[in-house]
Amino acid sequence: MLTNDALDALFPAHLAVLTETTARALEAAGSDALVIGAGFLQYRFLDDTTHPFVANPHFKLWAPIDNAPGSFLVLRPGYKPQLLFHQPEDYWHKPPVLPTGSWLECFDVQVIRDPAAARRYVPAGAAFVGEPFHGMEGWGFGTVNPDPLMAVLHFARASKTPYELACLRRAAAAGARAHRAAARAFAAGASEYQIHLAYLAASGHTEAGLPYPNIIALNEGAAVLHYTELQSEAPAERRSLLIDAGAQYRGYASDITRTHAAAPGPFADLIAGMDALELKLCEMVRPGVHYPDIHLAAHRLIAELLVTQRIVNCSADAAVATELTGVFFPHGIGHLLGLQVHDIGGHQTATEGGTTPPPAPHRYLRLTRTLTAGTVVTIEPGLYFIDLLLAKARGDARGRDINWQRVGELAPYGGVRIEDDVVATADGAENLTRDAFAALA
Repeated sequence: MLTNDALDALFPAHLAVLTETTARALEAAGSDALVIGAGFLQYRFLDDTTHPFVANPHFKLWAPIDNAPGSFLVLRPGYKPQLLFHQPEDYWHKPPVLPTGSWLECFDVQVIRDPAAARRYVPAGAAFVGEPFHGMEGWGFGTVNPDPLMAVLHFARASKTPYELACLRRAAAAGARAHRAAARAFAAGASEYQIHLAYLAASGHTEAGLPYPNIIALNEGAAVLHYTELQSEAPAERRSLLIDAGAQYRGYASDITRTHAAAPGPFADLIAGMDALELKLCEMVRPGVHYPDIHLAAHRLIAELLVTQRIVNCSADAAVATELTGVFFPHGIGHLLGLQVHDIGGHQTATEGGTTPPPAPHRYLRLTRTLTAGTVVTIEPGLYFIDLLLAKARGDARGRDINWQRVGELAPYGGVRIEDDVVATADGAENLTRDAFAALA
């Protein structure tokens, strides 16, 4: 794991890549300068408290600052990037603190006490990227979030720089450490909420600092794909745990899922089978691979698992051909990962824009691009016993190929999902998640 100083040493090269991409984006949009807003605190309806602040990912791409509401970046080709850091005079709250680190030397930093003070730094006609804000009409922006500019920026986000990969490895390490703590809490008989608290303590995050709300599901709850109930009471019988939870480092996220069985048996065997096929899919993450092909391969491997676990009565070929696998695996195999958990640009066809839809009938697939070196994706196959989908299958021709007795035995466990974060490299797949767990051994 790189030290902070070694990580900061990678930052200038990262900034050089961003500078080149931004110059191309500005040329595509016919603009000479770009202003990126971090965003503002948003108040709750009829209240004087705010939602947790989440910075515009385009801002975080340039400046690794978690707490920067009201701040701006001013970018002009040939000039040092300007960071207009908003630090209000406030005695009710602790004002944001300008971070330290050698990366800050790459910027012309100006501390502003009021966001309106940033207006005098804005070049006339500059393009603006970010959430529109009150009063911006008088700032002289030439265009706001223009499609040609955004297309270039979004398409480039998929391929990560060495600095970004180092941040993602840190996020993976924090997530793996917290997953180990959660597994220990489950083994000790904790409730979903208690497992959540163990996860937070081990990750070093507050709830607001997580990249997404923790999915911590015991027993049947694992059949809900985005289960976030966090029951405070432990169930009378502890059968299974599905935990989908990540961590962040300098704005970059990890996204990790593990499933645990309370005891040996058929469900533990199902987890082992899913883990083995997930590793095969991770090995497919290489430059030049069309990501939908990984999704289609997942359906084939899950079909084979359904057969070997006696969940279906037909062949694997028949399970795929009749879309029976979709009853048990109803989501996409994964997505781009970076500054956003579901990083942007997954369906974008080219740097100029355009959209490539998922192959029918797999409408939930979030990524349809061909992988390039440095692309970071998740691989997350699953197999669930979802009442709604099972009821629909029982009512049509697919029902006759389902072993309903076996489904009844496994349904109380909810389901299984295994998820790793993987980088496509020229040398093959780098599994950030497995490496992070291995480092803890």
